Amino acid sequence: MRKFILFLALVSFSAWSQPVGMQLYSLRDQLPKDLSGYLAKTAAWGITELEGGGTYGLSVPEFLNLCAQHKLKMVSIGADYNDLDKNVQKVVSDAKAFGVKYVMCAWIPHAEGPLSLTDANKAVEVFNRAGKVLAENGIKLCYHMHGYEFTAYNGGTIFDHMIKNCDARYVNFELDVYWAKQGSQDPLALLKKYPNRFPLLHLKDRKHGTPDTTNGHQDVETNVVLGTGDVGIGGILDAAPALGVKHYFIEDESSRVEQQIPESVKFIKKHLK
Repeated sequence: MRKFILFLALVSFSAWSQPVGMQLYSLRDQLPKDLSGYLAKTAAWGITELEGGGTYGLSVPEFLNLCAQHKLKMVSIGADYNDLDKNVQKVVSDAKAFGVKYVMCAWIPHAEGPLSLTDANKAVEVFNRAGKVLAENGIKLCYHMHGYEFTAYNGGTIFDHMIKNCDARYVNFELDVYWAKQGSQDPLALLKKYPNRFPLLHLKDRKHGTPDTTNGHQDVETNVVLGTGDVGIGGILDAAPALGVKHYFIEDESSRVEQQIPESVKFIKKHLK
């Protein structure tokens, strides 16, 4: 009997071994109104990891202490492209203050529409240079695509060009599965094509019938409960651990976020073992 109980305990631990995270931007309207209350609600949903960067009027230590009270851990923070280019030491200092090992850049400045090869090459140079400094300080840099990188180039896409030219020692990527789909890509195929290049994953599903775009924009109300859209979240989650994904962040930008995130957490926990 004791061996059987131990077996059940090990099975239970295995089934919940992958933590579920959330990008705090999901609660951008709620957190400023009741920070402690919504952090408590986030924890109650079953989330234990956070990606963010703001402190909502608190000092960084005060904010981290509040997160710790709710057993929430900051894993990744955002980094501005211009800081990576001109003031990488600020990015280093911010990451160390938050105690995170990852920083992510979510936007490359460019003219409206698809990313040009010139802007992509500039970004590769900025990311490689800044990523080396960050790596020397024990911090990992990831670029978060937004779909405007998936225009055709040299038998592939601008994104293919970027990932091949970003030095994997210093620069990797955060795959936002919604924006990959929005850019007419198969997110699971990207994970398989570039294993171990996507340590961070943004989980966001897309309403069926949503048209693709290559400008990095779409109606936030097309964000739906994970598993109910057209992104193929279940298959992505099943394959992701073996392909090098380390952290999973729900990002739901819809007006229904408080209703949708708990359902999305349930869906994730059915797949992440």
